[in-house]
Amino acid sequence: MSTSTTCARSRILTRCGPSRRTNCRGGSGSSSTTGSPPSSRWDDPTGGILATRAGIADGTLRGPRLLATGCGITGRDGHPAATVFGDNPWARERFTGEVDSVQEIRDLVHHLADRKMDAIKLLSEGACTHSGEPAYLWQNPAFPDGVELERLPLELLRAGIEAGHERGLRVTVHTTQQAAAREAIEAGADGLEHGVTVEPLTDGSLIDLMLEHGITYTPTLWIDDAHPDARGNLKKVSQAGVHIALGSDTFSGRGLFGANTLEEAELMVAAGMAPAQVLAAGTSGASRQCARPDLGAVAEGKRADLLVLNADPTTDIGNLRDLSMVILNGELAVDKR
Repeated sequence: MSTSTTCARSRILTRCGPSRRTNCRGGSGSSSTTGSPPSSRWDDPTGGILATRAGIADGTLRGPRLLATGCGITGRDGHPAATVFGDNPWARERFTGEVDSVQEIRDLVHHLADRKMDAIKLLSEGACTHSGEPAYLWQNPAFPDGVELERLPLELLRAGIEAGHERGLRVTVHTTQQAAAREAIEAGADGLEHGVTVEPLTDGSLIDLMLEHGITYTPTLWIDDAHPDARGNLKKVSQAGVHIALGSDTFSGRGLFGANTLEEAELMVAAGMAPAQVLAAGTSGASRQCARPDLGAVAEGKRADLLVLNADPTTDIGNLRDLSMVILNGELAVDKR
């Protein structure tokens, strides 16, 4: 038997409403900051996602536990606004929060907290430049020609993290390079999304910094395995004892929710982690990253969320696919016996 939390980070994102001049639109509500209240849009999906979260929580809907971060917050013309959604202004306006100033990012984080988000996600893409400096060329296998970006300025990164912590929320930061990862940790981030993927992790002091700050590293190999250094970097941080959470970046590209989690687990083993370590990353590691101490372990006082399998996943991680039952909060949710 193994346990499984369904909060492995962050990969289910609600869409947010901003204050002031951010691109991201949202539903009506009060703001605890000095910015103007966000506008109300009939096509804003945030309300529907939050209603789904509430319905699952109160038992009126059946589904996995849903935790939400709100839109990813990025600098103006940053990732994913200028990359994934660069040719889709409708989605860009709703799925990202682009900010230009400390006040804007603070307003937006407080707005998300007012809407009862479970965590905050910031995106710091690139390691070379900030706003006003020469453009950083974002390289990704999905965009072979590269996309010019401006990275989230350091003062905005710090302000976003501080605002999240003021509201008692963990803040996780999208990074892909060593310099950006260091900057996020030194700014106070609680976790790294992707971590270091586009270059080899050669800075041992960065790993020491992760350990010192109790960082959670979520490798998302399902989306980042195309980078030749991603597996080796995961192996290094895992062997050093850095906290690892299992998360797949499922909303991007191919595949289905849930099924991609199984593939992610197999990729993490292929990268050099032991099956038991990967199981911990998907249960207790994910619950730590999601700040849900009631989940993630079989113990007195914990919620009874269980996967019951027909074979031992500690000997072969592929046995996660051999499902017998799913028990959610002590009740049988799926029965394949």
